[in-house]
This record gives sequence, C-alpha cells and structure tokens, in this order.
Amino acid sequence: MNTLMDVLRHRPGWVEVKDEGEWDFYWCDVSWLRENFDHTYMDEHVRISHFRNHYELTRKNYMVKNLKRFRKHLERESGKTEAAKCDFFPKTFEMPCEYHLFVEEFRKNPGITWIMKPVARSQGKGIFLFRRLKDIMDWRKGTSGKKPTGVETQPARANMNPSGSHDTRSSDDQKDDLPVENYVAQRYVENPYLIGGRKFDLRVYVLVMSYIPLRAWLYRDGFARFSNTRFTLNSIDDHYVHLTNVAVQKTSPDYYLKKGCKWMLQRFRQYLASKHGPKAVETLFSDMDNIFIKSLQSVQKVIISDKHCFELYGYDILIDQDLKPWLLEVNASPSLTASSQEDYELKTCLLEDTLHVVDMEARLTGKEKRVGGFDLMWNDGPVSREEGPSDLSGMGNFVTNTHLGCDNDRKEQLRQLFRSLQAQKKAPS
Repeated sequence: MNTLMDVLRHRPGWVEVKDEGEWDFYWCDVSWLRENFDHTYMDEHVRISHFRNHYELTRKNYMVKNLKRFRKHLERESGKTEAAKCDFFPKTFEMPCEYHLFVEEFRKNPGITWIMKPVARSQGKGIFLFRRLKDIMDWRKGTSGKKPTGVETQPARANMNPSGSHDTRSSDDQKDDLPVENYVAQRYVENPYLIGGRKFDLRVYVLVMSYIPLRAWLYRDGFARFSNTRFTLNSIDDHYVHLTNVAVQKTSPDYYLKKGCKWMLQRFRQYLASKHGPKAVETLFSDMDNIFIKSLQSVQKVIISDKHCFELYGYDILIDQDLKPWLLEVNASPSLTASSQEDYELKTCLLEDTLHVVDMEARLTGKEKRVGGFDLMWNDGPVSREEGPSDLSGMGNFVTNTHLGCDNDRKEQLRQLFRSLQAQKKAPS
C-alpha cells in the first residue's frame, strides 16, 4: 500500500509529471538530492522533501556529535542545568575512530550491555548487542580494510570545516575517506518500559519547514512499535526481543500481520494515564517535546536552510521504566509503507496534512498554529497553546502548543480552517 503515491495522485489540481517534464513539487529520495540538487535551477515556489545536508541530524554518528557540541555550547552559555536538558541520548562512541575511548569506558562498567549500529543503514540491518570486548574486537578485525558499498557510503564520512559543520562534497569524492563502515557503539537501555512484557519504541513525526528561523510542527498521531517476543536480557542475540523495527518483526514466525505489532499513540497515552496518572504523562510528553526542539536546535547552524526544502522526520523514542524518554535516532525517510489498514489511514492523513502545511496552493496566511493533525511547536521560539502573543518573561503559565497522542479531529479542523480562510478572502478589504 503505497500511501505516498496515493496521496500525491489524488491531490486536487495536481498532475503527475512524466519523464523529464517541469515540476513544482518533488518528494525526492536522498540519492536524487545528492546527485541533482546542486545542478538544478528552482523557481521561488518550488518545493522538495529534504534539506541538502539532512544527514547532520539523521545519520547516527553526526546526530550524536551535533548534540554533544550543542550540550557544551549550552553549558558554556547558560550553565549546567540548561545543558542537562540535552541528556536524552545514551552514551555513544563512533567506531572505529573512537575505539580507544570506548574501551576505556567499557572497562569502567564491566558487564553492562552495549549495542552496535551501522551509522548509515536502516531497518535494523547490521545491529548487534554485546557484553564482551572480544565481540567488538572480532567485529573490528572483520571490518578492517573493508570498503563500504551501496547505502553504506551514503553520505560518506565528511570532514569538519572550520565552522563546525560537515563538508558536503559528494560521496564519490569521499569514498577513500572511509576505509571501514562506520558504526556507533551505544550503551543499551537495559530497563525499557514494558507493556505485556514486550519492549517497544515510539515513532513520532516532526515537520520542519525552515531552520533559519526554526519553524517546526509536531503531528498528533504516531505509533508504538512492539517486539513480538517477551523482553529478557538473558538472550542478547535474539533480534525479535530487542529490535522493534517492523522490517525485523515481520519476519518472526508468529508475527500478526493484521495488527502489525503497533499501537496508535492515543491508545498508548491513555494506557500510561491509567497506570501512572495524567500528571506523569504530561511530564513525559513534555520531556519528549524537549527532545524534538533540542535536537533540531543542535543542527540549526549547520543545516543548509534552503527556502525550497522541507523535511518530514521520523523520530524513534524509547521510554524506560522511570518514564524517561531516550532519543534513539531520527529518520530522514521514515517508512510510508502501510503494514495494516490503521497504519494506512494514519500515514495518508499524515501526508495530506504535510502537503497542507507545505501549502503549494498558497491558501494559508502563515499565522496558523494548527493545520489538520499538525500543531506548530516552534516558530523562532516556543509557541503557546493560548491565542495571541506569548508572554515568555516568566514562562510561568506557558504551555507549549503540542498535543502528541491527543484527539486528532483533523477533518473538522481542516473544514473550519479553510472555511475561515475563504471567508477572509471574500470579505471587503
């Protein structure tokens, strides 16, 4: 069920361009972007679905480097309390270049579990857990001198330039810079929150329309992705226990295709409220808002904020037993393939609302704080749920304009929104 093509082809007034015809909107993949962006002239109104160097946030090693740098900046400028708001990602080392730092850390905490992830792969490919240094040494020997191929080279490891951002030369120019496939070694969250004895993570959607100024929207819907097997730390080699990726879980012998091991976020939020009370849930979801904003701010100065670009990110968040959220990764191309009818409805609505916010038809005023299932979370500063200008002086009664996992009456909201906009256009000036 290709939700993207269904939504684009049924968009009123839109026509699919064949071959090399002129186009106004392109939901491109990252390989097209890498090969064509710098050689393509675009009129003012043209839009494409990725920022030029999106990988500053979506490639695992760059994401951690940018977050570490941003945390140091906050500590220098605003103190340790503010910097501590960035403590939402597990201790991470880039391999093999930080191998010796990793070994030093590993020996400080013997017996804990670590997880190895290739920096440029998806769908759980290449991931493994380990507790012995011997396992990592075997990996190191096995990859030594091996050239990456295909997706592993995209984008290739970049050099840092004096401004602190990564060099954006094409991967072909940089293949020789990567003698081995890069991984990250990350401390495994050994105490995940479990439901029915199973591990899960959350997929949340954030739409960024601009980095300078930062303008970001949070979608109300999303889902929890469950493992198909009860959680245990006794078997660290069983991917069905530890990896919640649908691509992994659907190969399980007892995978339930109709439901697809997913809960919608509304159901998840209600479950938590019944177990822990509304206040604890509000705190958890507020902590997740902090993750979205801080992670975007960490790359704000290095992302090339081209006016033609927007990006729909898929955030993967893990909750631990203390109701602390952890950022696992951010996806530049979150899966838009539907694994069930419920999944299809969520993703088609998500895409329709993304197109409403991108607004190729120029119907919006630019002052909207909600469009369908999207709520404006950040507009060069935090956005308040209250109407009118926000008083940020004390932040005492300030409540962020986010409603993740709340009711999504998007059809009614869109009807009222566009009815109101039409009335404004008809009114005499």
